[in-house]
Amino acid sequence: MLGQGGTTAEACRRIAVSEQTYYRWRKEYGGLKTDQARRMKDLEKENARLRRAISDLTLDKLILQEAAKGNF
Repeated sequence: MLGQGGTTAEACRRIAVSEQTYYRWRKEYGGLKTDQARRMKDLEKENARLRRAISDLTLDKLILQEAAKGNF
């Protein structure tokens, strides 16, 4: 839409997003192609999943250490 001479406001209205959302998206993904942006999103999801797994394991380890001391 922008490539056809439309304004940013018109394009945002047409796809039902706010201009703030558009600029935030452009700031984060502006230089990426579609497949690169999709891959980046997939990697972010995987990273979040792994962080949760690590935090769960760390918590389990701390609980076991407390139990080994006999402090319930």
